[in-house]
Amino acid sequence: MTSISLDPPVATDTVLEVSDLSVAFPTEDGLVKAVRGVSYSLKRGETLGIVGESGSGKSVTSLALMGLLPRSARITGSAKFRGEELLGKNDREMSAVRGKHLAMIFQDPLTSLNPVYPIGKQIAEAVLVHNEVSKRTAWDRAVELLRVVGIPHAEQRVHNYPHEMSGGMRQRVVIAIAMANNPEVMIADEPTTALDVTVQAQVLEALEAARTEIGAALVLITHDLGVIAGHADRICVMYAGKLVESGTVDDIFYRPRMPYALGLLGSLPRVDEGRDARLTPIVGTPPSLLNLPPGCPFRPRCPLAQEVCDESEPPLAQVEHGHLAACHFSDQLGSASAADVFTVTSIDVDTDEVDVASTSLATDVADVTEEGA
Repeated sequence: MTSISLDPPVATDTVLEVSDLSVAFPTEDGLVKAVRGVSYSLKRGETLGIVGESGSGKSVTSLALMGLLPRSARITGSAKFRGEELLGKNDREMSAVRGKHLAMIFQDPLTSLNPVYPIGKQIAEAVLVHNEVSKRTAWDRAVELLRVVGIPHAEQRVHNYPHEMSGGMRQRVVIAIAMANNPEVMIADEPTTALDVTVQAQVLEALEAARTEIGAALVLITHDLGVIAGHADRICVMYAGKLVESGTVDDIFYRPRMPYALGLLGSLPRVDEGRDARLTPIVGTPPSLLNLPPGCPFRPRCPLAQEVCDESEPPLAQVEHGHLAACHFSDQLGSASAADVFTVTSIDVDTDEVDVASTSLATDVADVTEEGA
């Protein structure tokens, strides 16, 4: 592989530490609170999956870390890369970090690539910006990167323009650009959106090869829980701009302790269940981030909601070692399935607020609430 000189890594396992990150956007109608107090850490070589519905704040969180939000955005909290604060850096200072130490793979590769330059030139440019090497060395590095991400005939393909490649190949080119300088953190924002299942698998293989090749930590943003299950070490679930559950893959998939995470799992078909198994979709839509409801933001869609859910928003608290959840009744969900909570099984239901589910679990929760009153 072509040799690219990099700064020596700092002797620490934690490469990225986000603490109480909040992002708001002023509008004519008021303040849109897009991200509210997000905290997580990322260790070297680790893959963190961030899941949630559209508008939950997943992408905005990452754009804030990369310094790519508009100037009107109001950002508070802390985001440290190898102990160095990122928030508050100007664009020139962030340009020295972006691409070299932190790299982002955007959702739409066609708009990420320049249509008037060959892909080889664009990859080589990413190398030349951060390294004092010859154009020949940078070009050789571009060819090598195309091989790493699985593009056949890299020596010929390096001369192609973006429009001459398929969507899956363009996404792999963007991955190659992201890994050009061996960054310590890569952020992939919905890398498999709008791709068919076969191409999705190829892109994920390319992403995994890139991560293995350079030993980078990876933040994988997606709404596809299947993608997360096969590639993440830990998962953060976001709802209404806030983390509502965090833990290992096994914690989230087998022991979810927040109704929203349970509902996400129940709304997906599973091959290990019988053909007669019914899906349990989450009724309703996420709340407006301009006018959040009082108490728990998930309360209007939650079958377990009680009066306490209207009064206060539950904090993200530890329910098991390394497993955090934000729910007043997380202790009641230890072994619950989606069918125990969500009884609505038709996507034709049109309602802004669900009634309390007529299940034994919902009855138990209500009884516990009354006893504590």
